[in-house]
Amino acid sequence: MSDTHESKEHTEFHRLWWHSRRGMLELDVLLIPFLEEAYRDLDPEDQARYRKLLSCEDADMFEWFMQRSQPDDPDLHRMVEIILNRVQPD
Repeated sequence: MSDTHESKEHTEFHRLWWHSRRGMLELDVLLIPFLEEAYRDLDPEDQARYRKLLSCEDADMFEWFMQRSQPDDPDLHRMVEIILNRVQPD
């Protein structure tokens, strides 16, 4: 793997880390550990879903992660389920 590729991956991961930091502690404690511990193991489609999730409003994500509502978008629904299943295994 080239240094340029590794540098680009590192830069992208760093950017995602900062976008995963939200205005609510409840979201930070879910998203940051998920990014650090699970994101790299996701398939590319789920990584894209995670990036899509980061474009959502904090209030919506809070409702989804507190299981008060569910996203209408199937991609977002899948990502919320993946994250919740990681922190609340059956």
